[in-house]
Amino acid sequence: MPRPEHNLAAEAEHRIRIRRRRAGAAALLTVVSILVLASLLGSHHATGTPSASARSGRTSTPLAQATGRHPSKPTLSNRQAVNAVLAYTPFVRDGAARGRDVALTFDDGPGPYTPQVLSVLERFHVRATFFVIGEMLRYFSASVVREIRDGDVIGDHTETHPQLAKLSAHDQYEQLFEQIARIELLDGPRPRLFRPPYGSFDATTMRELHHLRLLMVLWSADTDDYLRPGVATIVQRALAAAHPGSIILMHDAGGDRTETIEALPSIIRGLRARGLNIVTVPELLAEDPPPAGEPLPPNLSGD
Repeated sequence: MPRPEHNLAAEAEHRIRIRRRRAGAAALLTVVSILVLASLLGSHHATGTPSASARSGRTSTPLAQATGRHPSKPTLSNRQAVNAVLAYTPFVRDGAARGRDVALTFDDGPGPYTPQVLSVLERFHVRATFFVIGEMLRYFSASVVREIRDGDVIGDHTETHPQLAKLSAHDQYEQLFEQIARIELLDGPRPRLFRPPYGSFDATTMRELHHLRLLMVLWSADTDDYLRPGVATIVQRALAAAHPGSIILMHDAGGDRTETIEALPSIIRGLRARGLNIVTVPELLAEDPPPAGEPLPPNLSGD
């Protein structure tokens, strides 16, 4: 989804770095694959289960340092739910409205406001789904470690937040894969969900998602909170569009998110007052999977 312009100098520096790394993309894939294989063959958690992610070679990962333990694998039901939906559709925008579940989702993080978003979610005992930008982990990885610790679900929102439909197949793959590699190097579960920045995707995107076994997650309720329309407006938009099976779109970074933070308690209370259960996207898929046969929506970015 749209967000304020990056610092141009930092953006230019990052793009140069990305171009320099392209020649080594295949080597990176090989290294991560070797680390995964080594982890499966020789590295176990205290419970005796294999490691869930590629290892960086460190003896203690950020998540292990924060919690005193390694993260567990994604629950089997989460994996099964995503796989079951991928078996008949490459995307989801809401459930089938057979239950009472809704999913809160946040884009563009992590960022300086993410800890405050997490504090609200923790206070209300709510788990959410965060679609994370890879490059932001250079500065705010502690928030993603906290999300994983809390049981939130981490999705792929690309490495640098481009409009994917304007990129080559190679560059689209790199945008998706580099974010996945960063999450795994944090010792987080490999992302299985993807949200396209700006709603931009094309046939090439769908092929790359299929290759990486990623389910594209769109939304059925958009708060447009990135525009900072006011706390009352954000709350009204979230609740007006909410229904059983809804996937609600908000942002925890990409700009000043104080309005979103202030609106979040009222949104949670309002959803619960309607008898709706707030869950992660995989939990929604497990309890209320989308109907089969829905046509893929058009590129939502308008390009």
